[in-house]
Amino acid sequence: MIRMDTVVNGTRFVGEVEANVWLLDFLRDELGLTGTKRSCDVQVCGSCTVLVDGRPVSSCTFLAHEVDGAVVETIEGIRESDFYQDAESAFVRHAAVQCGFCTPGLVMTLKAIVEDGEGADEAQLRRSLSGNLCRCTGYRSILDAAAEIVRES
Repeated sequence: MIRMDTVVNGTRFVGEVEANVWLLDFLRDELGLTGTKRSCDVQVCGSCTVLVDGRPVSSCTFLAHEVDGAVVETIEGIRESDFYQDAESAFVRHAAVQCGFCTPGLVMTLKAIVEDGEGADEAQLRRSLSGNLCRCTGYRSILDAAAEIVRES
């Protein structure tokens, strides 16, 4: 067991975790935060994206104990924010969501882009979102929603 002291969505967690527990499993199984999705388990789909100290990471390949001393944000932690409300509206307005499975990861990645404060043109958005797969929609609607979110944030 490895001792861990971290803040997840504004709440401090102090405890122990097994050395081989992925951050995704810790969030879902230990903390009950199921908004972060499991899909590929190999860091290629982006469904499990969370922010660690403001940086997007694939929680399916990030060991839980590696967030010791860090601040973790999940989709549940931003649901009441203006950013989330604006992102949700943009995704609906641009029909950028169908099944919704990939949406939490996309929104968390976009939050990191917005907080970076550098803005993004379409080419930059394509690069930044290239780690987020969507099997339902065409990417045009996602890129349109993303551009609106970045532009208006």
